Amino acid sequence: MKQFDLSLYLVLDPDLCAGIGMVETARAAVAGGATIVQLRDKNADTARMIETGLALKTVLSGTGAALIVNDDVDAAIAIGADGLHIGQDDLGARAARKLIGPDMILGLSVETEALAAAVDPGIVDYAGIGPVFASATKPDHKQPIGFDGLARLVDVCPVPTVAIGGLKATHVGDVFAAGAGGLAVVSAICGTSDPERAARDIASAIRKAQK
Repeated sequence: MKQFDLSLYLVLDPDLCAGIGMVETARAAVAGGATIVQLRDKNADTARMIETGLALKTVLSGTGAALIVNDDVDAAIAIGADGLHIGQDDLGARAARKLIGPDMILGLSVETEALAAAVDPGIVDYAGIGPVFASATKPDHKQPIGFDGLARLVDVCPVPTVAIGGLKATHVGDVFAAGAGGLAVVSAICGTSDPERAARDIASAIRKAQK
């Protein structure tokens, strides 16, 4: 049984993290309560993804936080990451599972009720649902679904879910009220002056929402 906690899912952005770097941002955020860290860098080649991923793996060792690699299967395998996250336009879930094996966590982005309902729980471990709001960190995102849309997609999705897209600490209550298992954040932690404190504020709001 794979153990992972979607409640505070940090997606790293190399541009927003440029001040202190992705590795230090991740270390601080996990110290503040982030439960998963996703390495996402659309401009990096596999070699650079592996280099950054290995550094992340070192700082996350022993923290209990899972390291997920976005899109790059070869990097995820080389790093020995806890998981891989893919979108609808990337390698198919079945093909990805075949490459990463049975033990690695596999996440899949879904943007519509049809896609959410079609997720195969025998292949995919969790679904990233959104975007809830428009997000500057992903300018090519699909149409925002809002919290009503989030609730509808969560309802039909057969695997655990994490909401994504423009989310901040003030949205925690609405995310959990919609039934999602957590929220994925980018700018709410990356690029802030104190990533540890930013993560701690969100984690505190999550604990209140889960009571």
